Amino acid sequence: MDDHDLLARLRRGDEAAFDSIFRLHYAPIVGFVESMLRGRAEAEEIVQDVMLELWRRRESIAIQESLKAYLYRAARNRALNDLRHQKVKRRAEPLLVGEEAAPPVGTAELDHQELEVAVEKAMSLLTPDVRETFEMSRIHHLKYAEIADAQGISVKTVEARMGKALKTLRDQLSPWLPG
Repeated sequence: MDDHDLLARLRRGDEAAFDSIFRLHYAPIVGFVESMLRGRAEAEEIVQDVMLELWRRRESIAIQESLKAYLYRAARNRALNDLRHQKVKRRAEPLLVGEEAAPPVGTAELDHQELEVAVEKAMSLLTPDVRETFEMSRIHHLKYAEIADAQGISVKTVEARMGKALKTLRDQLSPWLPG
C-alpha cells in the first residue's frame, strides 16, 4: 500500500492505516532525531508528538510531498525547537545555580576511540545545514529528493551540501583513510 492510500484511509479515521504509518516510520525517524539531539528518550518523545499530531490533524492535513518527507520535516522542526529551548536553559543555568558547570572530561586511549573523536570533530566542522543533509543521506538513507523536500531546498542544494560534507570529512579524516 502506498502513501496516498494510507493517507486516504488515515483521513477516514482508519486506525490500522495509522498503525501502519507508525510502524513504518517511527524507528527511522527516532534515529534521525536522536542524531540531532544526542538523546534517545527526547527523540522518542518528539516523534511520538509528531505521530500524535498526525492523528489529531488527520482529517485536515495537507501533505504536498511524500508522507516520509513530511514526517521527517515535522520531527526535524520539533527537534530544532527543542535544541533552541535547551540552549536557552543552558544559558540560564549558571544564573540559577550561580556557577559554570564543568564539562565532562574523557580520554581517547584506543585507536577506535581516537577515530570516533576524529569523526566527531570532523562532523562538528560542518555547518548545521550541511551536517543535517549529510546525516539524512548517509545515516537515514533518504534520497536527495526526499532530503530536499524535508528541508525545503532544491536537489542541487542537497548535492552541493553533500559535496562540502564529503570534502571536509575526507580532509579531516585523511590520516585514517587508506593511502
